[in-house]
Amino acid sequence: MTSAEAKTRIQQLTDQINHHNDLYYNKSKTEISDFEFDQLLEELIKLESEHPALRLADSPTQRVGGTITKEFASVIHQYPMLSLGNTYSAEELTDFDGRVAKGLDGDAYKYFCELKFDGVSISLIYENGLLTKAVTRGDGVRGDDVTTNIKTIRSLPLRIKANDVPTRFEVRGEVFLPKEVFKQLNKDREDIGEETYANARNTASGTVKMQDSTEVAKRKLDCYLYYLLGEENEVETHSEAINKLERWGFKVSPTYKKCNTIQEVLDYIHTWEKKRHELPLETDGVVIKVNSLEQQERLGFTAKSPRWAIAYKYKAESISTELKGITYQVGRTGAVTPVAELEPVFLAGTTVKRASLHNANEISRLDLHLGDYVFVEKGGEIIPKVTGVDLAKRKSSVKKVTYITRCPECDTELIRKEGEANHYCPNEKGCPPQIKGKVEHFIQRKAMDIDSLGEQTIRQLFELGLVKTPADLYDLTKENLLKLDKVKEKSAQNMLDGIAASKAQPFESVLFGIGIRYVGKTVAEKLAKHFKTMDNLRQASYEALLEAPEVGEKIAQSVVEYFKDADAMREVERLGKAGLQFESNQKEPELVSSVLGDKSFVISGVFQNYERDQLKDVIVAHGGKVLSSISGKLDYLLAGDNMGPAKREKAEKLGVKIISESEFEGMIKG
Repeated sequence: MTSAEAKTRIQQLTDQINHHNDLYYNKSKTEISDFEFDQLLEELIKLESEHPALRLADSPTQRVGGTITKEFASVIHQYPMLSLGNTYSAEELTDFDGRVAKGLDGDAYKYFCELKFDGVSISLIYENGLLTKAVTRGDGVRGDDVTTNIKTIRSLPLRIKANDVPTRFEVRGEVFLPKEVFKQLNKDREDIGEETYANARNTASGTVKMQDSTEVAKRKLDCYLYYLLGEENEVETHSEAINKLERWGFKVSPTYKKCNTIQEVLDYIHTWEKKRHELPLETDGVVIKVNSLEQQERLGFTAKSPRWAIAYKYKAESISTELKGITYQVGRTGAVTPVAELEPVFLAGTTVKRASLHNANEISRLDLHLGDYVFVEKGGEIIPKVTGVDLAKRKSSVKKVTYITRCPECDTELIRKEGEANHYCPNEKGCPPQIKGKVEHFIQRKAMDIDSLGEQTIRQLFELGLVKTPADLYDLTKENLLKLDKVKEKSAQNMLDGIAASKAQPFESVLFGIGIRYVGKTVAEKLAKHFKTMDNLRQASYEALLEAPEVGEKIAQSVVEYFKDADAMREVERLGKAGLQFESNQKEPELVSSVLGDKSFVISGVFQNYERDQLKDVIVAHGGKVLSSISGKLDYLLAGDNMGPAKREKAEKLGVKIISESEFEGMIKG
């Protein structure tokens, strides 16, 4: 393909993919299948890697990340991002209304009400229709440039194509993690033995400031926009501005309302007090703004906030109920989680019987006693949480809670690793919930995808002594399965068919399924691509593991320890004999040119325009080879930022040529 042909095709693909992204994320519509969409995206990624200079500013490949940001540049806001005054009562809102009326000398005015989302404020700057900068609120005067991370939000337009777009404008909104995404994120962390996140808002805030935009893209952030700024917007009211944002393709929450009086505002607040819990994200109040922009200007600002807007905050729904007891759950990785057993109480639309206590530190902080009356809130957590103790109701007879020292399932003494909040049961080979949890992890959709089995089936198979490791699944017979409750001939055959079909799952799914601690789905994919086979991975040294993308010291040590374990090795051998995939079927990139002439490269450090995996693919696509270690036979050390000094020193000592990212790009351009 010539450069001109590539340019035309890149433009076509960019327009197509952006169109389908907008349909899916902003209009909840689809015109093509996921497979067809992925094919288009893969073609674009391939073309851009072959012709990096032709990548467009609004390329949808930015959605998948790839940029490493070591420091975020500080940006001064053209319009300060001031905070709003808060109120919790109807009386204070009425007082606010009185101040507005007085400030406008009796002129008629209207309000615009929007839900207040519990996320991270962001300012987006568009120039000539193109998103050029995304800046956090910071201290209100200056914030951090997080553009590469914000571009991964798929509902956010990278280019506005309407006819009435100003030369430059600013739009503000709230970045958030949807409830279901947050729940899945915590489940994924539990799967690999990591501590779960406390709440969605803080997790979103941390995600926005992550250094690797590829990781940001995986978090599936979303964004609602609610404020238009600029000199050329030609709107007279806030409601007109919101309508314009909607027309330009921005995602605006459809929960807003224009109100003629403060009573209508109060009615709106009351309507959403319960209804807001049905939304896909957390909310903590309502923002009330004077609708007319001219009247906003007349009312002006105090030193800290506008006089024309105020935030009504819903009081956290909290209720006091008796702590009847504490149970301790043991997860797949042995992590022990304490759960409060409560006198049932109705809270935020559901009856609550149990609430999270997180860990021993939280129990100590709360100074819990059995029989206490505790305050329970239902926020963004998966289950409600205990937030405090009603000391006024504490009886003298209550007994202080002492955290358990032995596993509630197998009576093994618990351990607590330095720097970790959770206690663990170390008896991973004999503790029933850990054994069952490992098998349940193995059959899940992201691993071996054996959907004909389930948690209850695994429990019965374990109790009958038929399955104690994942490899036991492949020894099951129809006679075994017919011993299960309510399982007939057809169901048994479906289970066997599902188990047999799982043998076709790719190597990376097997690697995730065997449950090496800290090896999540993404890391498993990187390891499979890097080492190609299970044997290569098994034989890899700690140092060799550190060379793989996404692998740090904790993961490398965990992989080494796993393959040192005799029982783990027997399990892996059994899975191999059962016919599971132990080799990566990920294809090498097609040869684009031979410009690198079979030259060899070692890649080290952090790069501006590529991930390491991408660089390897580009090198191979242009006829080069990628090696893992430096020797006298090596042609080039491709050096990024933060490369270890030992590698540079060794390369210099052996006379290996050290090249930069820009020099490498010059080589592949010929």
